[in-house]
Parts: sequence; structure tokens; C-alpha cells
Amino acid sequence: MAVLRRELLMAAVVVATAALGAAALWVVKPHRVPAPTTAASFQADAAEPVRSDTLPASKIAAAAGTFIPADPVPIAAPPGAVTGDAPAWLHNAVASVDAGGRPMIAVVIDDLGLDRRNTERVIRLPGPLTLSFMTYADDVAEQAREGRRHGHELLVHVPMQPDADGLDAGFNVLRTDLPPAELARRIDWALSRFDGYVGINNHMGSRFTASDSGMAALFAELHRRGLLFLDSRTTVATLGDAMAARYDVPFARRNVFLDNETASAAVDVALAKVEADARRTGFAVAIGHPHDGTVAALAGWLPTLRERGFVLVPVSQIVRRNLAAAGQTASNWP
Repeated sequence: MAVLRRELLMAAVVVATAALGAAALWVVKPHRVPAPTTAASFQADAAEPVRSDTLPASKIAAAAGTFIPADPVPIAAPPGAVTGDAPAWLHNAVASVDAGGRPMIAVVIDDLGLDRRNTERVIRLPGPLTLSFMTYADDVAEQAREGRRHGHELLVHVPMQPDADGLDAGFNVLRTDLPPAELARRIDWALSRFDGYVGINNHMGSRFTASDSGMAALFAELHRRGLLFLDSRTTVATLGDAMAARYDVPFARRNVFLDNETASAAVDVALAKVEADARRTGFAVAIGHPHDGTVAALAGWLPTLRERGFVLVPVSQIVRRNLAAAGQTASNWP
């Protein structure tokens, strides 16, 4: 009996020693609890800009040990991000329209977002139009999303310094006299106002678009973000073409301003010039604004385009055409 008691006591000592050793190991090397496999944890791990609208499997695996869910967790790509292998301008482009050999016309309406009533009227026009939203418009992100939901393509309408000192181009305007850091901040601010856009066009900008240093800073950033530039051509001295070639930025230029005169009858005359340009060269880019006369003229003209032998396309389709061709028509002046 004494022997049995002694053996039981020895076993108890061994068990106690093992337990103490395990506890010591726990203290020395804390237990690693697996990260929860939630969308929040995946997003928190994405410290660098995400280059796709879904996180890659490798990023999910890094966030959650070795667990890889069957479907990647979708998160929003940052504005102007390069998505997958395609640059942002292609990823965000409206699907190309089969032109069937007909002349192509892109209608761009800019200055959007400030006049909410007419912005809504433009959004409801038949498309695909290209809608360019003013950077400093209230609730611009939601207005842009509404335009995209209606099948239109998006641009950012970026205020740039005009030649006349008395003209006010708006908030956070890109100026030739800004220190480089401030110019970079304003460019980033403009490109961060909403997402889903293919590129930018200039609001005013007759001085800025003729500035080598200013346009170089802008186009370097457009190239980095994979965005296109539509030159509104507010001056014959614009460097848009040259900078697009230097920085490898997809490019188009405006052919006709629709509403230098805003009456509906005057817009009709400008639309006839758009048709003439398109017939002559196979395409044309028109820029208008959300004026009552412009909206009324477009509401009557757009539904007749196909029967008149034209096809309405997003501006990205003109850019694709330009990338495959030697040049583009000269702008109409004035």
C-alpha cells in the first residue's frame, strides 16, 4: 500500500511539472490568435494603394493566415488607381459602341454639379454622354455616381488658371505660380473628389495649359494614375498635345464648343458644325455646358443621330481611335 501511495505521489509531481512547463512556454511565447476573416481585416491590411477592385488572394492570405475564401472580398479602388492590368481610363470606360463605319460623335457636358436641376436634366439625356463634374460641387461624388448609373462616362472638370487675371476659375485652381508641393496637393485633391472616372478636362486654363512646368507636373500624375486628358482647348497655345506625347497620356481634344451662345437656336448651329467635322474626319468631340438652351437642343438632337448616319460614343472611344491613328482634326476657332 505504501508503494502504491509513493507511485501516485510521483505521478502527481510529473503532471504538475509538465503543467508548469507549459505555462512557462505560454508566457515566453504568447499564443497567436488567427486574425478574423472579415472584410474589415482585409481592408486594414491594405496599407499600399489597392490596384484592383478586389483584393488579390495573396493579400487575403497575408491578412488571415493561410485561409483563402472562395470569392475575393470586394473593396473600392482608390480614385485614379490602376486596376489589374488595365489603366484606370480603360477600367472605368463605358463599353465601346459598334460604330459600323459611321462617323463617331462624343458629347461632353462639363461644369456639372453646380446647377443641380440642370445636372439632373443632363444625366437623363440619352447616352452615352461624357459627364465632367466640377471638383468643388456639393455632393459631387453622389452626383457622379448617379451619372454613371445612367450609363454615362465620367470626367473630372479641373479648374485651371485663365489668362485674364480678373476671371475666377474656382476653388483650388491649378496655377502656374504655385510652389510644387502646393500644386501637387491641389492635383491630388481634384483627383480624389469622386471615383469611376476615365480622366480629366480643363475648366478655363488658358494660362495653365500653356505652362510647361505646370502641365508637366499634371501630366506626370495623370500618367502615374493611368488617366486620360481631354483638352478643352481654351487657348491655341495649349501644350496638351505635346505633354500627352511626352508623358504617354491618352489624349483627345475638343473640336466644337456648343454654347458660346446659349440660346437653343445657336446650339443647333454648333451641332451642325459637329456633324460636319464628324463627316469629314470620321469623328468629333463637342463640349457643352448645362444651360437650358444646350439641354433643350440636345434633347431634340440626340435621338436623331442614328437616323442621320452618326453614332454617339463616350470620349474614351475617341481616345482609343486616336491611339490607333496618326492624328486628330484641328479645333474650330473661335
